[in-house]
Amino acid sequence: MNSELPGGGLRDGALAEAFLEMLAAERGASLNTLVAYRRDLDDFRAVTGRLAAATVHDVQQYLSGLAVRGFAATSQARRLSALRQFFRFLVAESVRSDDPTATAEPPKPRRGLPKLLSVADVDRLLGTARDEASYAALTPVRRLSALRLLTLLELLYATGLRVSELVSLPASAGRGARPFIGVRGKGGRERLVPLNNAAHIALSEYRAAPAALGRPDGKWLFPADSAQGHLTRQAFARDLKTVAERAGLDASKLSPHVLRHAFATHLLSGGADLRVVQMLLGHADISTTQIYTHVLDERLRQLVNDHHPLAER
Repeated sequence: MNSELPGGGLRDGALAEAFLEMLAAERGASLNTLVAYRRDLDDFRAVTGRLAAATVHDVQQYLSGLAVRGFAATSQARRLSALRQFFRFLVAESVRSDDPTATAEPPKPRRGLPKLLSVADVDRLLGTARDEASYAALTPVRRLSALRLLTLLELLYATGLRVSELVSLPASAGRGARPFIGVRGKGGRERLVPLNNAAHIALSEYRAAPAALGRPDGKWLFPADSAQGHLTRQAFARDLKTVAERAGLDASKLSPHVLRHAFATHLLSGGADLRVVQMLLGHADISTTQIYTHVLDERLRQLVNDHHPLAER
């Protein structure tokens, strides 16, 4: 195809057509894909005034302009992908020797808000787990399993631990006189997290259950059902979804991470300081914790609506 595209002698429109023909013939691109790519190339040329001869500066300015024009990060990334494929095509066909998109970085998508779980939802979830753990007809083994799940849920909502931190707690966790759990988190950073009364009671009852079965203390607070190791994240997530279904909640939207989000969100909406929540969650950077400030925004909006003298006008 080099003979058809000698050294940039063709106009931008012809080069774009040759590129689209290649996509259709060699890559089997659909009509919708071809239409989208043509639109992207036409828009770039309309904004920068050129296409095949574009510079690195042209590409940078164009991408910056997309954000100003209100394009989402995913749309910006798609347009960059279209341009990158076009210029790589030109390089492969010896139309130009460099790719002006080579150093361009796609925009990072904005972090979405965590899935929300209401206080009532959490109360229903924990209530169901408590009822099942106290069911009189359970065999000792089934009771131990139910107590383990209840304790996992109570600890997770009381502490906001990462699921990997929770399931790998040592057997000694929370044994001290004070209701605290020591955690070694990401990067080996240690933190001390307080337990509420419900979590402390659940933990105490759970600790007593293996002794009633004659089981010796092991290495892990939550040992796996197999002979060795601790409970896996996947096994806990599965058990969580099961009890969520029995509680009448949408299990597809529930995970250990969602319960961790609920811990942080409910603390903030109750008036907790952001830096305290940062410490409890084990975030090294407060910017990671700031994703939860949407609840503070909602509190401020409600405060204005409730107390501003002209809010209802």
